[in-house]
Amino acid sequence: MSQLTSLELPIGGMTCASCAGRVERALNKVAGVKQASVNLASERAHVELSSPVDPALLVDAVVKAGYEASLPDTPAPAQGDAHQRLKRERLHLTLALLLALPLIAPMLVQPFGLDWMLPAWLQWALATPVQFILGARFYVAAFKAVRAGAGNMDLLVALGTSAGYGLSLYEWARAPTGHMPHLYFEASAVVIALVLLGKYLESRAKRQTASAIRALEALRPERALRWVDGVEQDVAIAQLRLGDLIVVKPGERIAVDGDVIEGRSHADEALISGESLPVPKQPGDRVTGGAINGEGRLLIKTSALGSETVLARIIRLVEDAQAAKAPIQKLVDRVSQVFVPTVLLLALATLVGWWLHGAPLETAIINAVAVLVIACPCALGLATPTAIMAGTGVAARHGILIKDADALERAHAVTQVVFDKTGTLTSGAPRIAHLQALEGDESQLLELAGALQRGSEHPLARAVLDECQARSIEVPAVQASQSLTGRGIQGNVAGRELALGNQRLLHDQGLDGALLVQQASAWEAEGRTLSWLIELGRQPRVLGLLAFGDTLKPGAQAAIEQLHARHISSHLLTGDNQGSAAVVAQALGITDVYAQVLPADKAATVNRLKSTGVVAMVGDGINDAPALAAADIGIAMGGGTDVAMQAAGITLMRGDPRLVPAALEICRKTYAKIRQNLFWAFVYNLIGIPLAAFGLLNPVLAGAAMALSSVSVVSNALLLKTWKPEGLE
Repeated sequence: MSQLTSLELPIGGMTCASCAGRVERALNKVAGVKQASVNLASERAHVELSSPVDPALLVDAVVKAGYEASLPDTPAPAQGDAHQRLKRERLHLTLALLLALPLIAPMLVQPFGLDWMLPAWLQWALATPVQFILGARFYVAAFKAVRAGAGNMDLLVALGTSAGYGLSLYEWARAPTGHMPHLYFEASAVVIALVLLGKYLESRAKRQTASAIRALEALRPERALRWVDGVEQDVAIAQLRLGDLIVVKPGERIAVDGDVIEGRSHADEALISGESLPVPKQPGDRVTGGAINGEGRLLIKTSALGSETVLARIIRLVEDAQAAKAPIQKLVDRVSQVFVPTVLLLALATLVGWWLHGAPLETAIINAVAVLVIACPCALGLATPTAIMAGTGVAARHGILIKDADALERAHAVTQVVFDKTGTLTSGAPRIAHLQALEGDESQLLELAGALQRGSEHPLARAVLDECQARSIEVPAVQASQSLTGRGIQGNVAGRELALGNQRLLHDQGLDGALLVQQASAWEAEGRTLSWLIELGRQPRVLGLLAFGDTLKPGAQAAIEQLHARHISSHLLTGDNQGSAAVVAQALGITDVYAQVLPADKAATVNRLKSTGVVAMVGDGINDAPALAAADIGIAMGGGTDVAMQAAGITLMRGDPRLVPAALEICRKTYAKIRQNLFWAFVYNLIGIPLAAFGLLNPVLAGAAMALSSVSVVSNALLLKTWKPEGLE
């Protein structure tokens, strides 16, 4: 068994950025750990190893730090378990609100001239179960943090509400008989209720940010129909082996990656590649596990299983991206390390300051409680990961796989996009661009050329036959067909000895193509590939000329226009000749063209462009690997192969050029959400803490503000889920 280089640990018990930082530091201290990164939103730790480590040691380190962890091979909690936890949180929240409402009711009716107060014993009876039963989670988490020598949000809530509750008991105990003391039971109970409300809404929102992963995982069928000696066998996916034949009936989900052996149908691959229209499938075509079969029965030969399937690689890539930290998160990590101790000192300074200035002790305590309660490290911890999870999730649904947060942060600032030509902006398959017949018409020229190309797998032969099919031309049979190495092909068609080939074939027959030489020169200047149709014999003669060229992909022009509209310049970088490159560039409105560039020199060209701005390179992820690696951000356009995914920071799951501006746009929007979230998280604290310290916020309002900060940060990130690529809706 190969040694692990990284692993994922589910983490429990975290409530804020300070918690995530504490878990990270605990994991990083374990011998053999190269780097640990903890995601508060997904509640997972990604651990990179420099040497073999027993996962149990990592779990022990997390537990000693005061949190929960489970082994990486532990089955993930079922959806029902998560639902039950959310249901339990909702029950606790409902009870807390019902108990706290009578306590705060006198404050709510006071503006209407009603002045009444619940008896002290009833306030105590309502507040006590909220404080010590429904709020027990804060005491437990605070105790674990203190025992581990750390502080977190739970410690702040526990200290603040306990101070309010304890002050109320003190005032009640020292009040003269028959006199109603000023109590603060409502403050402690309402703060706990509001924090529980914030945590419940936060949990719901965090589940929504992970919806993309759940949607992809739901595509994995558990069983398949294996075809053995003409008999269908219903088996578990785990029992399948490479090469097995699988039957997929109409309307069923395709269970494995494979090749169609028999049958014709369409496959809905929307959730895998983002392709909105069903894709036709016939023998020889590849299918992807997780897609939905359309109207026909398919027999498929299995080519990939388990973790090697395209769907599994997509899920793994999205999970890695959502677990990664953006570079901007480093600032938050530094702040979170000192946040709780700083808040405790500020609360103590508030208490001492008010008391030294002659304020009653209860006023000093209440203002210190407000400082403890308003502080919200959880909003800081959620600001970045929730935006990344929402952004990468919605991108994946549209066929855009963002490799990591670092790629996302670089991509948002791109000012120049360099495109490879073949297979990126063009189809990569030659088509007939021009025809010129010297004898008969174009249909007769295609008929004879098509006859010579029958049975050939050469790309130019395919182009001729496709054109014949498109024009409904019946192709006659060919006799004595033979290949002319390096020149073309010849054969007998309807009693005529014909040949189709290049300029060398023309010269071999002593011909110069005089009648078509001007036309041929013009088409060559466009970068076209020429084929001459010649009738052989005592006096060979030219019958016509065919010019082949690559065709633009349907979305290429729209993609370039969208980039230009966003003030992003486009460049064309290709190994093809100048004429071919110029034709494509002119059709698309690209002014900067680099033609006849060798693969090794493409990287040097990209490096020169980087001196003038942030550069994205778009290619197929294999031939353009050096340029993809050299660019600030590589964008691989293809079908999600391992090579493409590893070569670039962003992988497009289908070859639509419009996904390039779409990928840059979702990166820009996601990064904007990160900055917005961090701004609001810092603003809540920078404004709220001074207001509380100067007595301008009571604990109830402070608790509401703290709950609102977390909810607003997550809700703002969830707005990304409404994003749709321009022109691809």
